[in-house]
Amino acid sequence: MLRGRFQQETAPAMQRLSESVSFDWRLFKFDILGSIAHAKALHKAGLLTDEELGQIETGLLDIEKDIVAGTFQFRPELEDVHMNIEAALTERIGPAGAKLHTARSRNDQVALDLRLYLRNECSVIRALLIELQRALVAAGRQHADAVLPGYTHLQRAQPVFLPHHLLAYVEMLERDKERLADARKRINRMPLGSGAIAGSTIPLDRAYVAELLDFPEVTHNSMDAVSDRDFAAEMLFVLAMVGLHLSRLSEDLILFASSEFKFVRISDAYSTGSSLMPQKKNPDVCELTRGKTGRLIGNLVSLLTVLKGIPMTYNRDLQEDKEAVFDSLDQVKIVLEVYSAMVRELKFDFSTMQAAADDPGLLATDLADYLVVRGVPFRQAHEAIGALVAYGQTQQRGLRELSLEEFRRFNHSFEADLYDVFQLRSAMGKRTAIGAPSPKNVAAELEGWDAKLRE
Repeated sequence: MLRGRFQQETAPAMQRLSESVSFDWRLFKFDILGSIAHAKALHKAGLLTDEELGQIETGLLDIEKDIVAGTFQFRPELEDVHMNIEAALTERIGPAGAKLHTARSRNDQVALDLRLYLRNECSVIRALLIELQRALVAAGRQHADAVLPGYTHLQRAQPVFLPHHLLAYVEMLERDKERLADARKRINRMPLGSGAIAGSTIPLDRAYVAELLDFPEVTHNSMDAVSDRDFAAEMLFVLAMVGLHLSRLSEDLILFASSEFKFVRISDAYSTGSSLMPQKKNPDVCELTRGKTGRLIGNLVSLLTVLKGIPMTYNRDLQEDKEAVFDSLDQVKIVLEVYSAMVRELKFDFSTMQAAADDPGLLATDLADYLVVRGVPFRQAHEAIGALVAYGQTQQRGLRELSLEEFRRFNHSFEADLYDVFQLRSAMGKRTAIGAPSPKNVAAELEGWDAKLRE
């Protein structure tokens, strides 16, 4: 279709290097949608008759039906999905099909299709994120009273309620949704009409096309419009962040499901065994998710590396954007789908978590606070409790087992009521600041998230 300038056929190896239809075929619905809008703009400009517009629209919709049915034959020698559809249209309806590309370049056509595709995918990813949030909130509500140690540096730190731990990931996923919504704003700008670089001498109504395609605005610089892939890189960043958050959750579940922790059991439906060791049950969903996060980050870095050295405006390097985008979307969608189902079947072991949370060392900071309330400067209180912990270790006794006399050796402000600090449920009830895991706060957060995610 582009042979006018050339005297030789494209070399077969060049065709194999150049073709992208093997992966960009998935843009077909959006290419057809954009082409119909472009045809209507040509008709509005008086460049297509009513009959020609009807032929083009009917022909494109018939091609879409054939692609969906699996009967359309994509031809690699036509390079991409755009040329395949245009060639098929011209073969089917004749001269009217050859008019479709008037005042349009593949440069602005590709940019439009990718924006339409990503705009649609934003809605898909958002729905999957909400489903995972719902699963986490449901797990929290189901285990509202469960307490476990919170960890810093993977060492027991302070007690928290299990729902509070799970809601931390709900918060992360909410930020992912916010980033996705923000990225969608920059995706949602209409580039068609920018031509190859400098528009066209044929004045098409770009605002009309934007209205047809439900774009709130059009791009304002034709050179930037055809070479901009910021929106694709931003989408890859959002997907990488989703993967990063799921990877962190995976790491928690892998540890908690281990024989050393025994806090949670992952359903057999989302686990695998060993080819050699019959006793094994492996958390494969979590491990695969953790591994795929590297792939998501790699796709982002790959696109950024492609973009960093491209001069104005369109360069063929930009063909490399799609495989990275398609792959990241595919990986995130399957992971989110499986993850939500897995979370809904998690079984937490209350007694094991409670036993770990009953470690009196987890309330060492509460002991320091006990002294602070009695007028001891925090640094002095911190030092006294640290020394008490060290002393208890030498005596092979926990803090709760030390006598009042032993406590008073380290600070005279200790009284007999210090042992009340070790009442775990009472201690949890005192964590009342906004964002802290008191029973009242956690219950309110669960209720609030449940209501929000039902909207």
